Amino acid sequence: MLANLHLISHFLVPFIIALSFFRSYWQLAFLIMISTIMVDLDHLLATPIYDPTRCSINFHPLHGFIPIIIYMGLCFPKKTRLIGIGLCLHMALDSIDCQVTNGVWYF
Repeated sequence: MLANLHLISHFLVPFIIALSFFRSYWQLAFLIMISTIMVDLDHLLATPIYDPTRCSINFHPLHGFIPIIIYMGLCFPKKTRLIGIGLCLHMALDSIDCQVTNGVWYF
């Protein structure tokens, strides 16, 4: 149940953000933000690939603190803003998942 809620949140939260803050081009904003879910390709490097009890933050290479700082920086230039927001939302949602599943809080 929690895994389903986590996965749904990766689509629902960007949808709400797109409608709330990028109303004139919300469809494009939504598509760009959800495309950042591709950051989860780094899960393919782990064994096992999926572990419901594992915290992604600071375990997978693209979920580390240095990449997260880069993602935050992407939020400022207008050309990369939606990508940065999508990646930061993704990391925040993964951090919330770490708290819910393991009691570990990273942010």
